[in-house]
Amino acid sequence: MKRSTDRILTTHVGSLPRPDDLAQMLAARDRRELSDMAAFEARVANGIAEVVRQQTDTGIDVVNDGEWSKPDYSTYVKDRFTGFEGEATPQDPSRDMLEYPEFAPYRRGAGLTTIVRPKCNGPIAWKDFDAVKRDIDNLKHALSQVEGAATANSGATEVFVTAVSPGQVARFQGNVYYKSDEEYLWALGNVLKDEYKAIADAGFVLQLDCPDLGSGWNNQFRDLTLEEFRKVVDMHLEVLDAATKDIPADRMRLHLCWGNYEGPHNHDIPLSEIIEPVLRTRPQAISFEGANPRHEHEWAVFQETKLPDGKIVIPGVVDSTSNFIEHPELVAQRIERYADVVGRENVIAGVDCGFATFSGNPTVMPRIAWAKLASLVEGARIASRRLW
Repeated sequence: MKRSTDRILTTHVGSLPRPDDLAQMLAARDRRELSDMAAFEARVANGIAEVVRQQTDTGIDVVNDGEWSKPDYSTYVKDRFTGFEGEATPQDPSRDMLEYPEFAPYRRGAGLTTIVRPKCNGPIAWKDFDAVKRDIDNLKHALSQVEGAATANSGATEVFVTAVSPGQVARFQGNVYYKSDEEYLWALGNVLKDEYKAIADAGFVLQLDCPDLGSGWNNQFRDLTLEEFRKVVDMHLEVLDAATKDIPADRMRLHLCWGNYEGPHNHDIPLSEIIEPVLRTRPQAISFEGANPRHEHEWAVFQETKLPDGKIVIPGVVDSTSNFIEHPELVAQRIERYADVVGRENVIAGVDCGFATFSGNPTVMPRIAWAKLASLVEGARIASRRLW
């Protein structure tokens, strides 16, 4: 990823609120009830051009396609891979929801229950790799339109594309075919590596979505001890590093997450317990939550854990589960804390997680989500003036 030597760059995590008509089409496609695929593909292409333009007009430096071709960030693989025709995977309750059942369902995270999540019941292979190519082509076309515009903020410093990690696929879509969790993970990595390489070869930064490394502790692996979970993290990262071994480290970023839902989060695993293996993994940049009330204090982790040479942090300085619009001054202060600890050139200002993790169920009201991004941009400008 590109470092800036004169200002703090801005980005976000991936998903952005889809228009109602596109969300309806995505839902119909997920249920296999979509009748006009050509109209869907045309709407996706037009939509990606819209969302890229809106990001650059807002002033975001490192942009993406908003994940507008997908119903969500992880289960999209069921439509692109063979082997996912099994019964639905039940949703694992989290530790905090078990403690506070009166808060269930997840409220803001309830969209998970509407997404089709079949278990893996056969060998995994590509059946629609063209979908990856369409995503890349749509984004390239959208960027060409933005670059040709004469607006004041029409340039993007860099472009990223999200792709799910093997561990996260396994977390949301169970396995009844492979003999072990480890075998399932390696099978997923062996296929996902083609998507990863295609994204990087297209000139984009690959973002690997890895909530399994944080949020997995709360639900899928809630019966494990901390020591046992650390071994799970190590295994997931080993598979991920193998799947990305042909991609330069500086063309990748990893997103770490504790679950993008409004809730207690009082059992989230501390960043300090998993940051060292995450920092040892191949991607150059690490994106993580740093704005919500459960994790904002964890900037201090980097006072004890040295950022390895060449690494970049992308802390969330805007929350993704609240409809509060952060004051730009608060955003600036959050950025400055990280800059003071790891160095200003090693910080890119980000968002805790996606604003629309599940299509049709945005975590934050769409217009407010864009206002929060505008506040992110202004906060980065304030911080830049003070840091340089």
